Amino acid sequence: MALAELYTQYNRVWIPDAEEVWKSAEITKDLKSGDNVLHLLLEDGTDMKYPVDRERHLLPPLRNPDILVGENDLTALSYLHEPAVLHNLKVRFMESKLIYTYSGIILVAINPYKEIPIYGDAIIHAYSGQNMGDMDPHIFAVAEEAYKQMARNNRNQSIIVSGESGAGKTVSARYAMRYFATVSKSSSKANVEDRVLASNPITEAIGNAKTTRNDNSSRFGKYSEISFDKRYQIIGANLRTYLLEKSRVVFQSEDERNYHIFYQLCASATQPEFKHLHLMTADEFNYTAMGGCTVIEGVDDRRDMIDTQKTFTLLGLNVDFQMDVFKILAAILHLGNVEVKRVSDDKSSVNKNDKHLKLFCELLDLESEKVALWLCNRKIVTTSDTVIKPMTKLQADNARDALAKKIYSHLFDHIVEKINKALQFPGKQHTFIGVLDIYGFETFEINSFEQFCINYANEKLQQQFNLHVFKLEQEEYMKEDIPWTLIDFYDNQPVIDLIEAKMGILELLDEECLLPQGRDENWLQKLYNNYLNKNPLFEKPRMSNRAFIIQHFADKVEYQCDGFLEKNRDTVYESLIDLLKTSKFQMCANFFQDTSTPTSPFSAGIKVKSARPVIKSANKEFRMTVGCKFRNSLCLLMETLNATTPHYVRCIKPNDEKLQFEFDSKRVVQQLRACGVLETIRISAQSYPSRWTYIEFFGRYSILMTQQELYLSDKKHICKVVLQRLIQDSNQYQFGRTKIFFRAGQVAYLEKLRSDKLRNACIMIQKNIRGWVQRKKFLRARNSAIVIQQYFRGQRSVRQAITATSLKQTWAAIIIQKHCRGFLVRRIYQLILIATVTIQAFTRGYLARQRYRKLREEHKALVLQKYARAWLARRRFQNMRRFVLNIQLSYRVQRLQKKLEDQNKENHGLVERLTSLASTHAQNLDKLHKLESELEKKTVHGKSQEEKVKKYKDDSEQKLAKLQKQNTELLEMKQQLEMKLEDKTQEMKEKMNDLTNQLFADVEKEEKQRIKLEKHFEIQKEDYEKQIEILKVEIKSLKSRNKQLLRQVEEQQLLSDGLKQEISHLTNVAEKIPELQKEIEVLEAQKRESDNQMQFQKQEMREKMNEMAKQLLDSLEIEDVKNRLAQEDLGNINEDGELWFAYEGLKKATRILESHFQTQKESYEKDIELLNFNVNHLADDVKKLQKSCNEEKETNDSLRQEIIRLTTENKVVATLKAKISDLEKQNMDLQGCLYEQSMKLPGKEEKVTNHKQQALEKEEVTPQLQNSIRQVQEEDKEEGDIRQIKQDYEEQADKKDRIIKKLQDQIKALTKSIETDNQVGISTVSKEYLGMLEFIPEDEPKLISNLILDLKPRGVVVNMIPGLPAHIMFMCVRYTDYINEADRIKSLMNATINGIKQVIKDHAEDFEMLSFWLSNVHHFLNCLKQYSGEEEFAKYNLPLQNKNCLKNFDLSEYRQIISDLAIRIYHQFITVMENNIQPMIVPGMLEHESLHGISVAKPTGFRKRSSSIDDTDTYTMTSILQQLSYFYTTMCQHGMDSELLKQAVKQLFYLISSVTLNSLFLRKDMCSCRKGMQIRCNISYLEEWLQGKNLQGSTAKETLEPLSQAAWLLQVKKIKDEDAKEICERCTTLSPMQIVKILNSYTPIDDFEKRVTPSFVRKVQSMLSNRDDGSQLMLDSKYLFQVTFPFSPSPHALEMIQIPSSLKLGFLTRI
Repeated sequence: MALAELYTQYNRVWIPDAEEVWKSAEITKDLKSGDNVLHLLLEDGTDMKYPVDRERHLLPPLRNPDILVGENDLTALSYLHEPAVLHNLKVRFMESKLIYTYSGIILVAINPYKEIPIYGDAIIHAYSGQNMGDMDPHIFAVAEEAYKQMARNNRNQSIIVSGESGAGKTVSARYAMRYFATVSKSSSKANVEDRVLASNPITEAIGNAKTTRNDNSSRFGKYSEISFDKRYQIIGANLRTYLLEKSRVVFQSEDERNYHIFYQLCASATQPEFKHLHLMTADEFNYTAMGGCTVIEGVDDRRDMIDTQKTFTLLGLNVDFQMDVFKILAAILHLGNVEVKRVSDDKSSVNKNDKHLKLFCELLDLESEKVALWLCNRKIVTTSDTVIKPMTKLQADNARDALAKKIYSHLFDHIVEKINKALQFPGKQHTFIGVLDIYGFETFEINSFEQFCINYANEKLQQQFNLHVFKLEQEEYMKEDIPWTLIDFYDNQPVIDLIEAKMGILELLDEECLLPQGRDENWLQKLYNNYLNKNPLFEKPRMSNRAFIIQHFADKVEYQCDGFLEKNRDTVYESLIDLLKTSKFQMCANFFQDTSTPTSPFSAGIKVKSARPVIKSANKEFRMTVGCKFRNSLCLLMETLNATTPHYVRCIKPNDEKLQFEFDSKRVVQQLRACGVLETIRISAQSYPSRWTYIEFFGRYSILMTQQELYLSDKKHICKVVLQRLIQDSNQYQFGRTKIFFRAGQVAYLEKLRSDKLRNACIMIQKNIRGWVQRKKFLRARNSAIVIQQYFRGQRSVRQAITATSLKQTWAAIIIQKHCRGFLVRRIYQLILIATVTIQAFTRGYLARQRYRKLREEHKALVLQKYARAWLARRRFQNMRRFVLNIQLSYRVQRLQKKLEDQNKENHGLVERLTSLASTHAQNLDKLHKLESELEKKTVHGKSQEEKVKKYKDDSEQKLAKLQKQNTELLEMKQQLEMKLEDKTQEMKEKMNDLTNQLFADVEKEEKQRIKLEKHFEIQKEDYEKQIEILKVEIKSLKSRNKQLLRQVEEQQLLSDGLKQEISHLTNVAEKIPELQKEIEVLEAQKRESDNQMQFQKQEMREKMNEMAKQLLDSLEIEDVKNRLAQEDLGNINEDGELWFAYEGLKKATRILESHFQTQKESYEKDIELLNFNVNHLADDVKKLQKSCNEEKETNDSLRQEIIRLTTENKVVATLKAKISDLEKQNMDLQGCLYEQSMKLPGKEEKVTNHKQQALEKEEVTPQLQNSIRQVQEEDKEEGDIRQIKQDYEEQADKKDRIIKKLQDQIKALTKSIETDNQVGISTVSKEYLGMLEFIPEDEPKLISNLILDLKPRGVVVNMIPGLPAHIMFMCVRYTDYINEADRIKSLMNATINGIKQVIKDHAEDFEMLSFWLSNVHHFLNCLKQYSGEEEFAKYNLPLQNKNCLKNFDLSEYRQIISDLAIRIYHQFITVMENNIQPMIVPGMLEHESLHGISVAKPTGFRKRSSSIDDTDTYTMTSILQQLSYFYTTMCQHGMDSELLKQAVKQLFYLISSVTLNSLFLRKDMCSCRKGMQIRCNISYLEEWLQGKNLQGSTAKETLEPLSQAAWLLQVKKIKDEDAKEICERCTTLSPMQIVKILNSYTPIDDFEKRVTPSFVRKVQSMLSNRDDGSQLMLDSKYLFQVTFPFSPSPHALEMIQIPSSLKLGFLTRI
């Protein structure tokens, strides 16, 4: 369809406007061919005639349908033009409060001038791993796309962030770098990511400043290369800077500031570490107070200074380096305050005593005289001489400022170099992502050299951008097999050639800078001569001769030529440079050394070829100007960008006043034109801008398809058929492999057809409904009219036809008829009544007689049966009671006799042991005598040792005397030698006085000899002193040894005294032994008497048992029973099945008796075993005492221990006596209890034996009962029935015979078992286990390996009881506790914990293994608590379980360790479940249609490129439910505690709710009424799942409440004040920010829905202002609820647990 045909009535267009740029209007009349005017209706209600020309296509741009307004991607708009882009951005920014929008490959970011909570870690995790078109536009989505492409394609990436000053470039670049640092966290502890991010505050402090447009404007370009390794984790970074604005150091415009670092330094002037810098406030320095604005509102410079210092430290730049930097910055500030005085017109001077000059020289360690000289003079070097020329005041000021700029520029480069060194890495870079934060296109009232360079850089970037967009379009067409047609796009290569080509603007500028007398005017004149009227891109202003105009891609810019040469030269006089080189301040001196700049290691890996070669000068002596440097660095940047995959972020400044969420259309359009967004739109619009997948097209426009078309199976073919029918011109669309491509306006045409179809359908529905309503009204009115007419006509006819006489006759006839009819009816009624009464009388009499006869017969039979059965019952009961009592008594007596015999035997053994103890006492006495003899020998030996000590002492004293004599002799010899020396010296002096001249040589010889003698004497003296010291040491050692011997003698005396005391004590003990022997003899006599009594009682009980068995066999004669049952009329013996019930009762009674006998038997056996265990325990104690007595025999200490143990054995004898008496008492008590139980048993067992006795009584039927039965039989005439009854009862009698035989066999078996028990005794008692497993220490590794490390949840563990490994391990722990070995229990517990940790580590991602061990660790923890013996846990145990408690060790510390291990496993378990289910949540909860036919697809745009025809592999709600069921069944199979299972399910449901809600917040396309219905349906599925698993009681459902409220919010009306109030009342779990976000993001799917108005959103926001939780937008999906492990005692008895053979634990032994 032609575009001009869309200009029909009700369509809307855009028309130019001076204030709003574009204004909307509605067409009121169709545009026909030949019309020159388009009739429009403006939004303010005024009519307008807009001139058009169809032939020249001068038509106003059409407006998109409302459904397409507010799209995430501008390329999804049907009409792609400037007003559509502007309006879409305005709606998103002003109404939806969305600052990001896609425009093809560009992310448009509008600065809101307000902090928005959309940059937290939760947002980062929400965008991580997502496709770019699946979420709302965001800087994180661009960063994720770059990171994903880098990882997928192994190709370097670049993110180019551009825009005007104040548009938010720096913040966007900072967020992109933060995203990379968060998602690519390395496992190392090097904190590389933190150091990369720390570079931003430093570069912002030294390179950002406040301007009139931005409080934190970047005054330089920055390209940050973030390096990644092969695992795509950050390993380092590198920074490249471009064109620092050095002029800002010395000059700031009004209301602007210098770089932030200067103000931070001034704000810290009062700090002690900055005192030596002599700083003042920022208002007192010329370089900081020039702009008149030293403070930024809301910025604390002192706090920022602290942050800057911290980031310096984080990067490894120490305090000394920081102080050097601050010293240079302070020197620059003081240099700006140096005053240059005017001496004459061509001369100036600086005072040598200037305060700031001295401070400048002091800080940089320079000579103040030289600095003062060269600030006001310059050196001119000629070929023959050097001339010093004075400078004017202006020149001196410029020289001072140039020096300040030069120093700051070098300092900036040096800091960047240090940052790059700090961010270097040892390994090899695999890939990198570059973030380019560069100035956008700039145009001011006065544009100079800086704006020229900035716009030149943007021209290069725009060219690269255009080529990339063109390349992507070509790739898309080739991918979809669409014929490629050449697209005409703007190429700015002519502008670039104008600037950088040979004889271009930059080369002419450099050429002019080479001339000594070069001026700006001369350079400008050259430009006029070369380009004016020759190049259409170069112009001359009309009213100025000092400016030129360049037509850039964005706009025309007028540049003032003043200062171009000076800024390009950037010269500082050599004299000042040489002076700074001589500085003793090393950092400052290094700045100006002639060193070549090192190449970056990052750029070395980039090997690309430049699109255009760099122009190099032929002159080698040519000095690099600023323009040349910038051109070279820009070419290097373009090489880097061309070698990477670029991603574009265009930052837009919405207004110049920095107002929050204010949109200035003029300023925004200007920036859109400048940043290339409209160029992207134009390129897309020239081809096929609208692109739909076949699935989306089918879902959206299926309403336009016919029934025949819908019958086709291939959706792709259906789309083709429909399009060929709807759009006749095939050039307006193209069919690709996966998408359909439309020309501009065709989607709008399809939307018009769709809306017309829907509108017609609505009209049809309205027509039919309204017709039905009107017909209902009409029929109701018609019926009412008919009724009224009927009554009215009846009344009228009555009045006309009826007279008074006729009325009287009629009434009389009616009265006669009434009385006649009444008489006839009464007569008939009386006849019927008499007949009825007669019939009733005869019937009731007959029935009464029948009932009386039957009652009389039944009563007689009942009386007979009653008396007969009573007699039989009494007889059988008496016989059975006697029989049972005899059996019970005989059995119990025999058991007691056995117990008494065993106890007597044990008592006899104890007496023998006591006699052995007495013998040991006698042996001990012998030992004592031996010890006494040994003591006497030792005393004799001690005396001999004393004598030896005395002899040794005397010898040592003699030696000492000898040594003293030798010492005195040596001293005498020393004195004699000294006397001789004195004599000789006197003689020598006399001779020397006489012969001094003659014997001078002899004197010298004598002196030498004397020196030798003195040395020899000193040596001898030293030797003697050493010998004396050695002798002193020997004397000391002898004295100490003497003292030791004395101490030993004293100790021996003490030992002998102690032994004497012990010997006296032993003699006392020995005197008591005869008494003990007498007591033992008495006990032996008592034991013999008890043995005789037990044998006599045993013989009596055997005789009684034989008699009872005979009586039982006699009472149950089989032949007698058969004879009785074989008599005639067996059917009459039992009416109503009484015989069957009797035998059943007999069977039950015998079973009950057998079970009762068995339980009594077991209880008695247990009691006897306990007694035996006590006796054995006592025997073990006696054995231990005997061993302890026999062990230590040699030393005195062992003797003491033997004596102590002998005394304890005496005490044990008394305790044994007490225990024997207790055992005798227990035997007596047991006999009494048995007698009482035997007396009580008949009363308790009456009810149990009633059925058996009745059955036995019925076997002996009396003749009277048989006669009565025969009489009843004679009255019954139905012989056939009697025969059948006889046959049935014959069969029943046979069954009863079999039952009687079985009972007899059981009785015989019982008697035999009793006899065998009498013969075997206690040895045949059934074996009972103690609930522990014995193992040897060598099997511990094998136990851990088989039970923990090699155990698999599947296969082997399927049929186990829950927590079997935990129970087995605890039984092993019980064994180590039982044997009381601390080392073994510690080793076992540590090995168990380490084994579980190893399993969890090896299977960190195995859900089943984690579930299995979480359950087992919980069971193990419960076992440790249950059997710890603590009251709080023991109260839940059974009495038998309390016997299994730990006895010797407290494992509470290990319980804490295991509890921590369980928490760790739980968190890992939850993480694995979340990782498995998280990819399903968003597709299943949001994207999948649970209710088919409700959701309708919308056009997506450039970003949504991943769709295909078949989407069957995507996750659905069923996938989520199946995954949840799998988790649930696995946890149940592993026996996980129900409370723990509920906590896990709650955590999963919270994850589902939070992830779904977070995705909903970040996906504007999902915020619709129909999507709310889908979400509500999915929530109901989850609730049904909870109900089906009986988890309604858990709090998992509550975690879905925020999502449920969000779904309700999408469906509810959002128009009136009542709606706002209801929203505030219902949405209690959603924060105000979340509610506002949903309202702002609400997107209608059809034209029939309405957007939420901003006024309604503001109304809701004001109502929610009282809430406190308004700052939260995203839910923390990583939040974990606190886990609690409930104590649930194990119901399984440890004694009953069996170990499967599949576990391969055969080395464990049950005790």
